Amino acid sequence: MIAFIEDQRSVYGVESICRVLPIAPSTFYHRLACRADPSKASARHQRDAELRPEIKRIWDENYQVYGIRKTWHQSKREGFEVARCTVQRLMKQIGIRGAVRGKVVKTTVPNS
Repeated sequence: MIAFIEDQRSVYGVESICRVLPIAPSTFYHRLACRADPSKASARHQRDAELRPEIKRIWDENYQVYGIRKTWHQSKREGFEVARCTVQRLMKQIGIRGAVRGKVVKTTVPNS
């Protein structure tokens, strides 16, 4: 949405675009400021930016089979103080998940 506003701001202006879209103009300007100077981002956002590559590295080094709990335990062993729910949230954002084991779900076709 930020990219769309950047593209259209010269034609329509930020405030008029934000009236139509579900975003406040202050949010748009804050995102631009954070992009220009990452130190203006929230502490959580800065910490997430540090942890994402480490979580991805741990997951890759372990043959991409580690789930949330094992990735969390490995990160603690390596000295990263991070909550399990944070690992869960970041793995979801990155788009990675552990190996799924168990039975394959089979659907049945009715005899009609």
